[in-house]
Amino acid sequence: MLLNSDPMLVMIGFVLLMAGGEGVVQGAVRIADRMNVPPLLVGFTIVAIGTSLPELAVAIEAIGQNKPEIAVGGVLGSNVANVMLVLGTACMLGSGEDAGAGLRRDAIAVITATVILFAFVSMGEIPYHGGLAMLLLLVGYYSYSYLYSKGKEEDTEIEDNWLPDNILLAILATIAGGVMIWQGAVLMLDGATGLALKYHVPDSIIGLSIVALGTSLPELAVTLIAALRNQGGVAVGNVLGSNVMNILGILGTASVIGDGIEIAPDFAGRDIWVVILTSGLVAAMLLDDREIGPRVGATMVVGYIAYMAFLFFTEVP
Repeated sequence: MLLNSDPMLVMIGFVLLMAGGEGVVQGAVRIADRMNVPPLLVGFTIVAIGTSLPELAVAIEAIGQNKPEIAVGGVLGSNVANVMLVLGTACMLGSGEDAGAGLRRDAIAVITATVILFAFVSMGEIPYHGGLAMLLLLVGYYSYSYLYSKGKEEDTEIEDNWLPDNILLAILATIAGGVMIWQGAVLMLDGATGLALKYHVPDSIIGLSIVALGTSLPELAVTLIAALRNQGGVAVGNVLGSNVMNILGILGTASVIGDGIEIAPDFAGRDIWVVILTSGLVAAMLLDDREIGPRVGATMVVGYIAYMAFLFFTEVP
């Protein structure tokens, strides 16, 4: 009976999403290593996409269940959580002090993606061709980033791999991870929908809070590990790259699969401005070579908690 409860479904879904994402990333990295794929290319593609698979799985499942509010809310909420909670926590550990040229490039990409998102939210929909254009922009962004970094001879370090150096195990880990991600998305979406119905919480709020926080856990894990290893550039870059992937990749894919996505008016009147404020402020500080110190980081975390409290106190009956 307990396993069928909505909170338990959400928790099991969270666990499957995190474990599945780890399996896909580690397995794919090991396969790429055995195939002599350059580490730089692995970092820009496999690792970046792997940490965003939970958001993608939830968005596609939500579109399939005709719940676009959860898909859009999950992306908007995840971007806010990435900046305010994930990056804020990393900055509290001292990881926001050195931007570097690569991060300034990514900051520009975040601003560009956020402007595109604002345009579609203002329109009230992301049409099929708009989603296709977003995916093409994402491919262009990754291609440029890879070529730029290769030309500058920047070295991308792939995090430690716990998977044995066995191609069969790597393939099995990748497949098993993919299955866990999709099953986790189904369970979490079912549980979140059940909670929304039981407590009369709008789908948009579920997407902005529970779904967004759950799908941001892989980014939180990667960022905190980088922060504890004193790899500030990696910690900040992971958040910026994830936000670009969420907007262009996740929403772009969902709109193509769903032949367009309708965007609820609530997002245009409130949440898109939170995304613009948080992402824009951090990007502007990086472009201006300003440090994001522990005090600013603590303020960001407190701000995220206040935002969550505001959503539930004002929207939940």
